[in-house]
Amino acid sequence: MRGYIDKSLNYEEYITLIDKLLGEGKTTGPKQSHAMLHYGKLNRRRMERLENTIELSEETRHAISNVRRRMIWLIITEGWCGDAAQNIPIIEKIAAESGNIETRYILRDENPELMDRFLTEGARSIPKLIALDAETMDVLGTWGARPTVAQALFHQLKDQGIAKPLIMENLQRWYNDDRGRSLQAEFVDLVAWWDEDKKQTAGA
Repeated sequence: MRGYIDKSLNYEEYITLIDKLLGEGKTTGPKQSHAMLHYGKLNRRRMERLENTIELSEETRHAISNVRRRMIWLIITEGWCGDAAQNIPIIEKIAAESGNIETRYILRDENPELMDRFLTEGARSIPKLIALDAETMDVLGTWGARPTVAQALFHQLKDQGIAKPLIMENLQRWYNDDRGRSLQAEFVDLVAWWDEDKKQTAGA
């Protein structure tokens, strides 16, 4: 995994890359079109809005600030992805509550071999977060590509035969209504699990 970490980006570098490409009329990934550029611009605006408006709960802040294990959260993503735009700014705020958590970003379509090791229900769904022990590079767990409630909604709408564009519109409305609450709750539990043996060692 260290090779992927070495070529990954921090959050500022990831945002700079997206903005540079958008300035050139492009988005990330090999597939370029007016539609993909539209999604890239739309999702960049979503990210900016979330960066400025999302606030973490006291429970989230408390849980993350108590993390003892040094972790790297390697996040597979693309700039055009709606789920990434809705989740990554919140994940970044969560990670920033701990000096022991570092986030790194890597593009899916440039790293298919990595993506294929961490599929979601057999699909290359993003964003996909891989939690790593910063010292050993052991995989502690994963998260993605969307909160459990949102994933259940996706399957419900898909089972009803609703077209994918309409499914994605419904998901975006769900994200807007949820305002990151579900994601924060999931990460409180996940981070406790990933950090567990460090807490036990410290208490021994």
